[in-house]
Amino acid sequence: MRGALRRVQVGNALSAFGSGFTLPYMFVYVERVRGLGSLTAWLVFTLFAAAALVVLPLGGRGIDRFGPRPVLVAGAVLTSLGALSFGLATTHWTILVAAFLFGAGVTTCQPALATMVVRCSTRTTRAHAFALQFTLVNLGMGIGAMIGGQLVDVSRPGSLTLLFSIEALMFLVLAAVTGTVRLPAAVAVEDASAATARKAGGSDFRTLLGDRPMVKLSILAGLIFFACYGQFESGVAAYATSTVGISPSALGIGLGVNTFAIVLLQMFVVRITARRRRTTAIAATGLVWLAAWIFAGVAGLFHGGSFAAIGSMMMTYALFGVGEALLAPTLGPIVADLAPARLLGTYNAAFALVKQVAIALGPALGVLLVGAGLSTVYLAVLSLFCVAITVAAWRLRKVLPAIADNATPARSKVVTGSQQVAVLATAA
Repeated sequence: MRGALRRVQVGNALSAFGSGFTLPYMFVYVERVRGLGSLTAWLVFTLFAAAALVVLPLGGRGIDRFGPRPVLVAGAVLTSLGALSFGLATTHWTILVAAFLFGAGVTTCQPALATMVVRCSTRTTRAHAFALQFTLVNLGMGIGAMIGGQLVDVSRPGSLTLLFSIEALMFLVLAAVTGTVRLPAAVAVEDASAATARKAGGSDFRTLLGDRPMVKLSILAGLIFFACYGQFESGVAAYATSTVGISPSALGIGLGVNTFAIVLLQMFVVRITARRRRTTAIAATGLVWLAAWIFAGVAGLFHGGSFAAIGSMMMTYALFGVGEALLAPTLGPIVADLAPARLLGTYNAAFALVKQVAIALGPALGVLLVGAGLSTVYLAVLSLFCVAITVAAWRLRKVLPAIADNATPARSKVVTGSQQVAVLATAA
């Protein structure tokens, strides 16, 4: 089981390394390098969400029927094709087709990878497995972004084609590394409610919608991904450069601070959250992100080149990292504990769908308000979202089963810090 999980983690980190080469430059590539305009660039990100709406219901069903491994391989190959098409596309239609292929592939990989992590871990080790996955993804993406920044040249389209080709190769590596993993057998136990639904002819989708805790978790996840992840690459960057006036190089340092905070804190956060309710960690995330937006507001009071402005924005990025570290060992394990064994893929796909749609819709708010000069309104709206996250987390506690909320911690020794470092070093 450990060997299989290690290969899944390494493959995921390598694909994140490839994504780091292109993710920061998606918008500028479409708008400036290919000269297709901001509207087409916006449509590219919209198609990512549209692709999720199309493929995730089918992907979840495929995972439950055929297992996560073949679905992951198919998604990785599709992503590779989309990335390569991105690098070669020169017209509106070809770049939009490439965006749909890429979005469909990435959103197929996500629930398959989550299902593989669940299958390769136990309930007592699951939080550590998801946290390690998140840490390695951020580390891989950060290293890829730093290397990509040295290769990119917006005056030479060929340099961007090279970056997309590297990303395509890394997703083929993901398919090769994970495609031969021998997963532990899935638990074939079916609870009474699921068996009753099956006999009555109830669909998997109807079962999911009838799961009140899962529905509430999905609403909370929508708030989380909209308020942070949906703003990170768009609204926050636009606010920092246009309103605060910091330089693009300082913005790059902020992204590095965010990654460093996650890598530094993640395993320590796992130890803390292992002894507490998961809803407490989620509620704390809302408060931490509220503080992040407050620091962003403080940065706007000073000149862009001042130490106070840059320092405040660095604190914003660091606090976002703290919140992300709190979420990594909580959300994935909750979904795994809520899902019936036969619907694990469907539940993971539904969660990924909420994530992708929220992240796709998030930039619209930032671009609209910051672009219109309403930065104060933007900060106020996102601050209210953070308060809503905390409130929704407390309300989720009322309906979440005790085992899913970690209210009855398993009676097993918590992995020590030295063991975590050893696992992290082995996986890397």
